[in-house]
Amino acid sequence: MTGKAPAAPSADASPRRSDATRACILAAARERFAADGYERATIRAIARDARIDPSMVMRYYGNKEGLFAAATSADLRMPDFTRVPREDVGRVLVTHFLDMWEDGGVLTALLRVALTNQPGAERMRTIFEEQLLPVARAVCPDPAEAPTRAGLCAAQVLGLALTRYVLRFPPSVALTREEVTRWLAPTLQRYLTAERP
Repeated sequence: MTGKAPAAPSADASPRRSDATRACILAAARERFAADGYERATIRAIARDARIDPSMVMRYYGNKEGLFAAATSADLRMPDFTRVPREDVGRVLVTHFLDMWEDGGVLTALLRVALTNQPGAERMRTIFEEQLLPVARAVCPDPAEAPTRAGLCAAQVLGLALTRYVLRFPPSVALTREEVTRWLAPTLQRYLTAERP
């Protein structure tokens, strides 16, 4: 026989399929955790939503706790605020968070989960403590006040996200990005850089 031997699968075909499977599982998990909460969500239901066998979920994530940790892992990808002019800190922070929320990814799903169960709330607190608190420390006049200032910023940012992207209050949704920035940036700027009232 003179026909060509079938081409061997490319070396990266399996990793790509694995990445797609993981992404599908995580998307289904975020939706299920948001809808049912941590306690009621099951591996079986998540696998059904992802249209895969439950054993695949276990293979990749081990158990529900591991899956939850992976599904709610969020890197805020904060800019280096030591390079941002002090007077622009509020504006840069608002536009950065608008970019994060509007991509419709992990952060929005995590906010939904955090509203309904304790593990989600703890995860959200950890993310903000580890990633927003250093910003406050870098720019506020007194580093001892950084936790309070970061907490005030989180209240504003999460309040906007809740009303605009989760609850979809019409006045919040109707604001353009520029309007949100003009309203919110001076408040975050004050929280982060003004002297204590």
